[in-house]
Amino acid sequence: MINAIYFFKGLKLLTTPALRPFVVMPLLINIILYSVALVLGYFYLNHLVAQLIPLWLHWLTWLIYPLFFVSFCVIGFFTFTLLANLIAAPFYAKLAAKTLIVINAPPLSTFEPSSIQVWKAELKRLNYSLTHTLPLLVLFLIPVVNVIAPLLWLVFSAWCVALEYFAFPLENRGILFPQQKKRLKTMRLSALSFGGLVMLGLSLPIINIVVAPVAVIAATLYMQAHTTEN
Repeated sequence: MINAIYFFKGLKLLTTPALRPFVVMPLLINIILYSVALVLGYFYLNHLVAQLIPLWLHWLTWLIYPLFFVSFCVIGFFTFTLLANLIAAPFYAKLAAKTLIVINAPPLSTFEPSSIQVWKAELKRLNYSLTHTLPLLVLFLIPVVNVIAPLLWLVFSAWCVALEYFAFPLENRGILFPQQKKRLKTMRLSALSFGGLVMLGLSLPIINIVVAPVAVIAATLYMQAHTTEN
């Protein structure tokens, strides 16, 4: 099973000069998206508070603003992370390829996807996640079944995260989305443990900004080690 060692190896490689160009741009994209969303959300909330809450209830603002920031972190995980990954996908593909060079791994494929191919693959993964999310949401409305719905949601979310970050090293080998799913199903527990670890990192404010590139590097390192062992 994948454990935290690959994640920490990825964190260690994050500042490697050869990888820096492919790390800095996704980081800037994440920072800009989160900053713009946070500032706009804060000013919009100020406007709503001024318009909707009477003066004699303004003492409630001490509760409203903490709830806003907590909600922002939760919503950010499910929305801004997806948007940032979509925009940064070409950089992550290059990051996965460059990681193999940094660790002196022999190239396993001469396939180099274009930015258009990477974006198309990203949209396929997004479509897969959304189409499978709707039935899961219905489970929350069914009595008795809704007891296990949160657990199923977490497992599926971890699976989608694993699909997302393992995709980059796999695509560089010419393995496309349908085959990626088959490959990860052969290492399902490892994929879920990796996805769960990355999910935890993505849910932490500030730290989540660097988690995505670290996850790409970690997935590349694991896939290289796994292939070598086999």
